Amino acid sequence: MKKLFLMLSCVVVLGCSKNDPIYNCNYLLDVGVNLTVNLNLPQFNQLLFPVNAIRVENYGNNGIILVRANANSILAWDGADPNHTSSSCSKLTIVGLNAVCGCEDGNEYSLLAGTALNDNAQPCTLKPYRVEAIGNNSYLISN
Repeated sequence: MKKLFLMLSCVVVLGCSKNDPIYNCNYLLDVGVNLTVNLNLPQFNQLLFPVNAIRVENYGNNGIILVRANANSILAWDGADPNHTSSSCSKLTIVGLNAVCGCEDGNEYSLLAGTALNDNAQPCTLKPYRVEAIGNNSYLISN
């Protein structure tokens, strides 16, 4: 009986880990997102070509930023700075393949990795959304 208890204890202790990245750090709301994107429509047409990014307003905390990382993948990030409370300056602006916060600290993030850039280490990464291909040039963005 002691051996069984010891084995189960080891499985529980060693099997559990807290290595999930912290995406919102309690600044961003957990807003439900369910967006269908058809790349054949003019507003999403830039995403047909690699290394392009666009913003879709009225979803997420402060819009959603969609990025065509390469020929095979699209990434989706929340358009609000995860290291600030919601304010007028926390909306991220797309600058090439980076996103820049309008607040005075000017946080900057990579839209390919979601992590902070420069020497300004941040505790939170950009909040990602799930991107699922659902058809010919159509994607479902959700969380």
